[in-house]
Amino acid sequence: MSNQKSSLTITASSLLGAVPSESGVLFRVWAPKAHTVEVVLEEGSHTAFPLEEANGGFFEGVLSTVKTGSLYRYTIDGKGPYPDPASRFQPQGVHGPSQVVDPRQFHWSDSAWQGHALKNLILYELHVGTFTPAGTFAGMMERLPYLADLGITALELMPVADFPGRRNWGYDGVSLFAPAHHYGEPDDLRRVVDRAHELGMSVLLDVVYNHLGPDGNYLEAFSPYYFTSRHHTPWGSAVNLDGEQSQHVRHFFIENAVQWIRDYHIDGLRLDATHAMIDNSRPPFLAELTERVHADVKPREVVLIAEDCRNLACIVTSVNDGGWGLDAVWSDDFHHEVRRSLAKDKEGYFQDFSGHLQEIATTLKKGWYFSGQPSVHFGRPRGTKPDDIPLQRFVFCLQNHDQIGNRAFGERLNQQIDPASYRAASTLLLTVPETPLLFMGQEWGAGTPFLYFTDHHDELGTLVTKGRRAEFKAFKAFTDVASRDRIPDPQDPDTFRRSVLQWSELTVDPHTLLHRLYRALVAWRKNTLTSMPIEHGEFTATVLDDTALRLQYRRPELACYEIIIQWEHEGTHRFPIKAEQSWEVVLTTEDPYFCNDTHPIRVDRSNGELTLQFLRPGAVILKTHL
Repeated sequence: MSNQKSSLTITASSLLGAVPSESGVLFRVWAPKAHTVEVVLEEGSHTAFPLEEANGGFFEGVLSTVKTGSLYRYTIDGKGPYPDPASRFQPQGVHGPSQVVDPRQFHWSDSAWQGHALKNLILYELHVGTFTPAGTFAGMMERLPYLADLGITALELMPVADFPGRRNWGYDGVSLFAPAHHYGEPDDLRRVVDRAHELGMSVLLDVVYNHLGPDGNYLEAFSPYYFTSRHHTPWGSAVNLDGEQSQHVRHFFIENAVQWIRDYHIDGLRLDATHAMIDNSRPPFLAELTERVHADVKPREVVLIAEDCRNLACIVTSVNDGGWGLDAVWSDDFHHEVRRSLAKDKEGYFQDFSGHLQEIATTLKKGWYFSGQPSVHFGRPRGTKPDDIPLQRFVFCLQNHDQIGNRAFGERLNQQIDPASYRAASTLLLTVPETPLLFMGQEWGAGTPFLYFTDHHDELGTLVTKGRRAEFKAFKAFTDVASRDRIPDPQDPDTFRRSVLQWSELTVDPHTLLHRLYRALVAWRKNTLTSMPIEHGEFTATVLDDTALRLQYRRPELACYEIIIQWEHEGTHRFPIKAEQSWEVVLTTEDPYFCNDTHPIRVDRSNGELTLQFLRPGAVILKTHL
């Protein structure tokens, strides 16, 4: 086997890792403090081949006889060997050798696929390992027709970058370019995306650029510049986005984002905890990443979504207008208001919210509630005004992995409030202009929890268990050690097993009936709301008698819609109407098709009034022509 120097011109924008080409495999790694870097091939006698130093601290070279599927590692100044920081696959786990992968060998069938515009997204968040009993990409693919039938337009996968152990949420990922080997091989993920596109669904991926996990993170063996002690995060030293050599660190993460979209045809990224990415540079990293990704994928519709608790309008403001240019942002205020109101949560960040319908209505009209007001939880003012930001740029949810899994016992909202209120809240989520996100199993009121689970080595695992339980000591229910010891151990395999969806629930009531309601609401949204361009002023949300919400979509040239949501108790609401107005009931949450203990909602038109009478929480969708 010979080591041949590449005839390619290597620049800072070149691909990282092991890249197959016509002349062999190009190996390229950033190790700016190294004197020597060698590729060590795992086959045979573990032959080592030196790479040549290039500008910027990169080492590179083409090995002409290395093939797709070959296993390799790197040594740095004789130390190691270490897996490739940009490994495309770790078949033996994050501590094992890296594998050469050629994405060009996969035969795609989605050449005509263009993706979905933001306004058409109905997101469905899922965790590959617990979505099906198999816990694999192949198992997930079997359920894709179900999701298409539900009406979902975009899957949102929790992180799949490889992590230590067999089970993990994915936020402890360390091999950021490599799909988790316990979920399957890289082509298994490609098959999922290809099939999803065939069924008309986009696929978004959660990526974590604010930290790496503590086990299997070899970045510092290659460069001392990946992390900086100048900034700190809850996970330790921050990723170096604005210090010495940060341009190469930024390139590493941008290349990772582009890889998922280029090599896996991913339709968008959800960027985890961008508030923990400390960056004082200009332009900021997120703006640079956004510009690069959008430029590389035209004309495909690719969506970048930030998870960020700061409520900063600049996140979704265009780069030309001084913003970061992301397409959307998770808006937790909606979730917090709903849980404060219905589940009565009031500790932690819920203390900032009243749960009053007026606050919920304000959040619906603005996209978030906090826009500069003082926050008790954060101890400072929070948020900026979201004036003129299109409402579809805000992602709303009733549940997500954090808001279920970060509860001590992983309870879902449907397990904590009455079914009528859950149907009403579900209707609200799917009839507002903001982009809705469902969490797996939400649509049938899954009875399984979603718990926090890990599979670290014993020493680290013990620390994780202790840390998990210590997180709750400030909460009233867990002030003593005995109560905290009841919190499920993340390291216990049963904690993981309990979190796996039970698909048999779908075949029995009331799960079947709730699933029908979700299908109907999703269909209404797709057929009506996503085709109706919503501008500020054409959607209104008002409070009725402090017990109900009235949503109105007023487009005189189109059919107009009103959604009345009785939020709590019973209630009667009357509206004056014109004699020539026609009214049609699209659906109610008390229809026998959706509910087996129905309390019919009375809708009556007489004497110039439209009267709606609710006997308990519920919702009605009405269609009219002005």
